[in-house]
Amino acid sequence: MPWYRDITRDQWKTLAAAQLGWLLDAMDVMLYAFALTAIASEFHLSGSQSGAIASAALVTSGLGGGLFGYLADRYGRVRSLIWSVVSYSIFTACTATSSSLAQLIFWRALVGFGLGGEWAAGSVLVAETWPAQHRGKAIGFMQAGWAIGYIFAALLSAAILPRYGWRALFVIGILPALIALWGFRRVPEPATWIRREKTPFRIPLTRTFLTATLLTTTILFAYWGLFTWIPAYLASPVSRGGAGMGLVRSTGWIVPMQIGAFFGYISFGFLADRFGRKPVFLTFVLAAAALVPAYGLWGQSPLALMIMGPLIGFFGHGYFSVFGAMLAELFPLSIRATAQGLCYNIGRALGGAMAPLVIGAAADRYGIGTALTLTSLFFVAGAMLMLALKETRGTELS
Repeated sequence: MPWYRDITRDQWKTLAAAQLGWLLDAMDVMLYAFALTAIASEFHLSGSQSGAIASAALVTSGLGGGLFGYLADRYGRVRSLIWSVVSYSIFTACTATSSSLAQLIFWRALVGFGLGGEWAAGSVLVAETWPAQHRGKAIGFMQAGWAIGYIFAALLSAAILPRYGWRALFVIGILPALIALWGFRRVPEPATWIRREKTPFRIPLTRTFLTATLLTTTILFAYWGLFTWIPAYLASPVSRGGAGMGLVRSTGWIVPMQIGAFFGYISFGFLADRFGRKPVFLTFVLAAAALVPAYGLWGQSPLALMIMGPLIGFFGHGYFSVFGAMLAELFPLSIRATAQGLCYNIGRALGGAMAPLVIGAAADRYGIGTALTLTSLFFVAGAMLMLALKETRGTELS
């Protein structure tokens, strides 16, 4: 019997809600990456200043992950998911009102709270709802929403930025709030959360928690350092170490990359359910580490970039599907969303927030293409840290 026959209607509904939330999260956060060149031009920003704005949202996402994770443990996974989406949507739209660098940083920092919270609530919601033997697949499908959201952001940017400017682009960011309020209210809470025994809250300070947090920190440095700057790398002139394509033309290279990412997320889930979380993760991140230097240094060849783009997307994104499944399998019910939200979003706040700034500063000095190659070191470091965690495939969640 096909595996999908085991899945109930409510389980599919839960997955659809979490995937949509993650899709909209990706769309909102990547609007900034595509608007980066236009914003930097208007406010006369250096690469490090542009990176600092991106970092602001990633820093506060660590706080948001902990806050909304706690709310998910206390008040429910679905409620926390709705609150987080409404939060980042409203503040994304408010970013359009910015008239100075300080205001940009302020609004992007507020956006980060909701961005961190969405993953904390949505991933636990899916992990607790789907059966253990198919949990990796479910998280893979959820994570694939990021690739779709990234593509939406690229298409919206190509259509709106040249004609209406970056402010109009951010106004569109209010749409996820309307979708969440309309579509998420009928999603059921996981039975395990409803049956839970209420226990005193405690922050999970264990070796597992610290190792997992260090793992997410290194991997999220690699991811945000690479993918925050890829749109600027493709659009920037060759004199600055870029590929010299311009904004509209570079979209044609971004979309195939994100199609590769979509299949990477889903493939990882199926492979992780079959062979285990750890070996599949190691394969993906080490492949990404090998591909990135070639991609960053071959900017003179559009054909090479087009061929390598889907591979960068596949291996550079797919491993993310491990976090929603494995982190849920490492922590008990009473603190699961809090621990998972903190592990992932502290990593985003530390490694992820530092990466755009560091890579931006390196781009100012060495060119964007060369700067991107630094992320390979962090992919390798993430592979080494994964070896310190136990394999969790097949773990039943109670």
